[in-house]
Parts: sequence; structure tokens; C-alpha cells
Amino acid sequence: MGINPTPILEHLEFLYGSEVASKTLPELTARLQRFHPPNISTRPLDHRDAILITYGDQFRSTTANPLKTLQTFCRRFLNKTITGLHLLPFFPYSSDDGFSVIDFYQVNPNLGTWEDIQTLAADYLLMVDLVLNHTSVQNPWFQGFLHGNPAFQDFYITVPPEIDLSAVVRPRALPLLTPFETPQGTLWVWTTFSADQVDLNYKNPRVLLQIIDVLLTYLEQGARIIRLDAVAYVWKEIGTPCIHLPQTHRLVQLFRTIVDQVAPWALLITETNVPHAENVSYFGDGYNEAHLVYNFALPPLILHTIYSGNATALSQWAASAFQLPSSDVTYFNFLASHDGIGINPVRGILSPQEIEQIIATVKNRGGLVSYKSNPDGSLSPYELNITLYDALADPTSEEISLQRFLLAHAILIALRGVPGIYIHSLLGSSNWIEGVHALGYNRAINRQKFILSEIEADLYRPDSRRARVLNGILTLIRARQKSPAFDPFSDQTILDLSSAVFCVLRQTPDSLYAVLCLHNVTAQTQHIHIPLSHLFSTASKGVELLTQREIDITDSLEMVLPPYGVTWLEITH
Repeated sequence: MGINPTPILEHLEFLYGSEVASKTLPELTARLQRFHPPNISTRPLDHRDAILITYGDQFRSTTANPLKTLQTFCRRFLNKTITGLHLLPFFPYSSDDGFSVIDFYQVNPNLGTWEDIQTLAADYLLMVDLVLNHTSVQNPWFQGFLHGNPAFQDFYITVPPEIDLSAVVRPRALPLLTPFETPQGTLWVWTTFSADQVDLNYKNPRVLLQIIDVLLTYLEQGARIIRLDAVAYVWKEIGTPCIHLPQTHRLVQLFRTIVDQVAPWALLITETNVPHAENVSYFGDGYNEAHLVYNFALPPLILHTIYSGNATALSQWAASAFQLPSSDVTYFNFLASHDGIGINPVRGILSPQEIEQIIATVKNRGGLVSYKSNPDGSLSPYELNITLYDALADPTSEEISLQRFLLAHAILIALRGVPGIYIHSLLGSSNWIEGVHALGYNRAINRQKFILSEIEADLYRPDSRRARVLNGILTLIRARQKSPAFDPFSDQTILDLSSAVFCVLRQTPDSLYAVLCLHNVTAQTQHIHIPLSHLFSTASKGVELLTQREIDITDSLEMVLPPYGVTWLEITH
């Protein structure tokens, strides 16, 4: 395999200087030349794609391991409508439901084997977490570090406890340093997220080489998308906020350069739960950093929109937020995940009063609030912990709850980007309060695991909530798959028709396909006037994609949207 070392060397020189870079490059180049591409589909992302976010042990059965059981669920109920899987960390771990990794090179034997992962990768576009900020304290790297093994010298960050670290941005309300006893005495180790998650030291090029080897291993096992978990925090400089540093962006650029050279069919996605302007900085110039960025502002904006019955804030934000730096990048749009709903991404988009209203409503729906530490020692809300179904539920009506929930997903699926659906959203799950009490952390509220036969019993009853939610979301995805206008990289236009309606126009660059997506965010029927002649010069007919109903096209189209109603009108010429 031909490797161009020049851009790789430039990144290494930025990070380490020319002398260290020149010593590091040969080993890195040798590993790249050993890369073995997997035998998987490498077609580009398009309008057919939607990704399920799930744990490897989400479903259990008595007849197969969890990874095989997950595949059974997908084959039985998703019918290829879902084309991708974000398989949350499936490695041996010690805490945080997988994000404190003990061994990056093994599949947790309680879940299955690498052969099971390869089988899933053959059927689905597979997204895998590269947990690159930290390891478990049980990881052999850290144990070697503690016991003075020269191979792991300076693998982790130690700081004397008297050093002023008040400038560091804190994503948690926990101590930044954790003491560990070693033969050399007490070491205070940097732990951004928890005492069980010790931060790697990227100032040591040996750490970088090791993590790049892990990244390449995942690609060789069939991963198509590499999720850079908590990437914003990976580089530390005392006296700075230690978030979004130039070295961090250069690391992402290095990963992108490597992927472009050895696996151009693969994609990088950054996970940075931060204010929107900081989040989108990981697109770089549109060609040199992430291919995909998590759209963290979308979930709280959807809550605000449906709670208030007003699409103004969502429309104004979407009109500018989707003007991306190139047609080669796009968003990973989601409404829920294994984590909570972040609040920071909408600071500066929504007013403090609007954010407080979201928090209050979530609490009233049985949700919880997690906090982070500020430099002055105070605490502020960081994320909301609740299942999305309960967050959007109407206390008076299950039917209205279902309508609101599917409306939210219609908006998600219509937008520019790749839609991601969390397993508990796909199944309409309610808050798992028992899990919070049993496990002792807020995020457990939407991390319940299931016995497959029990879920199947619900899904085989057409009138059950789970069946109606699943069928409703899959119907939306299938409608999206009917039109190339929903290509995840194509532009979109936000139309200001009414504060009661979120309206997005999707169309292909050649304008051969166009879909007008109308979403009534209120509990009242809305009559919408659409000046089609201003949008299309030669429109001849229309088809409503969700129902396949043909609609006569006139210069001035009048549409009636029922409460929380959705209409996707494909315009043909």
C-alpha cells in the first residue's frame, strides 16, 4: 500500500517537533502499510441510510450470545430499513457501561466474539467507539504505568495536587485529579470523567501510536464509522481550559489523513457535547477533520419547539446551522442516545429562561438533571436524563404522546444529515427509575436492557406502544428512502411559513428531486399557504411520501395539517 508520509509528518511535527516526529514516522508508516481492508460494502452514504444506536447486550436470550441476539432482533423487526448500527463499546470494561475500557483489542466475552462483530459489519454500516481520552484503571497500560513498567512510562497525566487547575473546563461535578498509590509513592492522575477513567497523555507519541493501532484494528474488523469519543478533551496544557486546543484539532486532522490514505471508504465522527459553535469547529475546513459531527443542539431545540408549540427558534437556528463548510461533511442528527440530553449546546441559541423551562418540564416528566463544575466552584446543569418518550409525553393522552413523539422523529429524519435512532426511542421506552436506584447514576434512566422474548411479545401486539412507535419510525425512514432529495450531504432550505410549522425543503443539487417537509408543532390544526411558484418554476405534480397520496400542484397550494401532523410532499417536474 502506497503511503504519502509528507502530510503525516507535518502533523507529527506540529505536535512533537521535528526530532520526535522524524523518529515516530517510520513506525507509524510501517503500521499503515500493514493495514488489511475488510471485505465489507463501501458504498457512500445516501438517503437510504439510518443508524440504530444500541448496546451490544441490549437484548438477551437463552439460545445465543447477546451480539447474535441483537442481530436476530434487527433481522426480525427492522427489515433492512435500518442500514447502520452504532454498537456502543463492546470491550471488557469496569464502569460507565463500556466507556472505561480494560482492553481495546478484545470483545467482551459476555457479549460475543470478533466473528460476531464481523457478521454485523457485513450486514450493517458499523459505527465503533474509539474511546481515546481515557482507559479503565484496570487496563494493563495503566497497571503497567503504576508499577513502573518502562513501556508505559508517561502514558498517563500526573499533576501535583497543589497546581492551579481552575481554568480547566469540567464536564462533571467530580474531582479532576485522583490519587493512586505506587511503589514510588502517591501519584495524582488526571481523571476528566471519573476516578475509574484515567486520561491518556498524548504528549507521549507512544500513546498516539498505540491509539492509531487501535483505530486501524477497528477498521480491519469491519467498522465503517469511527466515533471519536470525548475527543475535545484529549490534549492538556496546564493554564488553559484543556478543551478544543489546537493540538486536539491537529490530532483529528492526523486521523483524517490516515483514514483518507488507507481506508477512504471510512468516516470519522466527533462527539463533542459543547456549545454549537465549538461543536461544528470539528468539521475543520470541510475536508481535513471529521466527516460527521454530532448535532448536539437538535435534541434540546426539539424539546423547546414541542413544549412551546413554536418553531421559530428551531427554524432560525436551522437556517444557519446547516450551512456547512463543504458538501463532503454533514451532521449525525439524533434526539436521544445512551447519554442524556445536553444543555450546553443551546446556550446562546435559547434564552436562559427558555432553557430553565425545558429543565422544569423534564423534571415534571420524571426526568433527572446532571451537573458540571464551573471554574468558580459553582454547579450548573449539564444534561437532562430521561427517555425521549417520557420527555415528549402528554400527561393527559397516550395518543397525543405518540403523535408528538413521531413528529419529533419526522423532523429529525427530514433534516440534512444521517439520522441516528436510539434503541429506547425505537421501542418507546419509559424512564427506568429502578435502574437509577440500583446502579446509582442518572444515565441509567435510559439504559435498561431487555429479554428479547419479552420485547417480541410487545412488538407482536400491533396496538402496543412499542409496536406503534417502532412502526411509526420505520414508516418515516422508508418514506425518506423513497427520495434522493434526502441525501445526507445535500443542502436544505428552511421556509418561514408560520411559527406553528417547521418547514424544510430538501432537494438534489440538480433540482430533479425535491421534497417539501411540513411539521405542525402545535396541538391545533394549521392551514398553510405555500407559494409554490416562488420555489419551483416547472412543478407538475406532487406525491405525499408518507401516504403515497397524489396532490394537484397549483401556483398557490393550501395544505391542512392536523395537530402534530406531518406532510412530506415530493415535487416532480
